[in-house]
Amino acid sequence: MAEVKFKPNEDRILVEPAAAEEKTAGGIIIPDNAKEKPQQGTVVAVGPGKKDEPITVGVGDTVYYGKYSGTEISLEGKDYLIMRNSDVLGSK
Repeated sequence: MAEVKFKPNEDRILVEPAAAEEKTAGGIIIPDNAKEKPQQGTVVAVGPGKKDEPITVGVGDTVYYGKYSGTEISLEGKDYLIMRNSDVLGSK
């Protein structure tokens, strides 16, 4: 995980999505157009939070989020998701 020169505002976090599954448990290779959007990723940057809503995850945490959460952005040639802290379903 490389350092990103990006600071999210307020209660937003920047997430690097996990890679989509390349093949099934049975060994069948999944074509690009059939791959599902990953629903987990690694936090690479966090905002300062809001006065009454602190950020509950930190840089390096693995987070789980909804299928349609966040906004896709590209920084320094890599794709990321930026989302609100409240869009995170859980972390580990």
